[in-house]
Amino acid sequence: MRKNLFGYLFLAGLTVAALAAGTVKAADTPAPATVQANITSYKFDPGVITVAVGTTVTWTNDDDVPHTVTSTDKHFKSSGALDKGDSYSFTFTAPGTYPYYCTVHPFMTGKVIVQGTSGG
Repeated sequence: MRKNLFGYLFLAGLTVAALAAGTVKAADTPAPATVQANITSYKFDPGVITVAVGTTVTWTNDDDVPHTVTSTDKHFKSSGALDKGDSYSFTFTAPGTYPYYCTVHPFMTGKVIVQGTSGG
């Protein structure tokens, strides 16, 4: 009887170890990247952002006046007016170059360059 109990406990231990190994493998998957950009002194900082497919870019307005983050080519929805401290985020899911500007101050321009391939 003890021998059978030991066998069952051994198999249970192997099963738990196998499940744990699967869990650790899933946890090794990298989290999606986020890049922070600032709007300060009437400019986007950095002005050129290079990221991988799947990266979220978050712009935060540090100026005392409203600004927008608006796609020149309408590839992403405009942020609308961002007051001081407001943020806008967009996740880039396809490679390409995405120019943008501020509709309130059109001389303010920037671009996001997305590298890599979409679809996994």
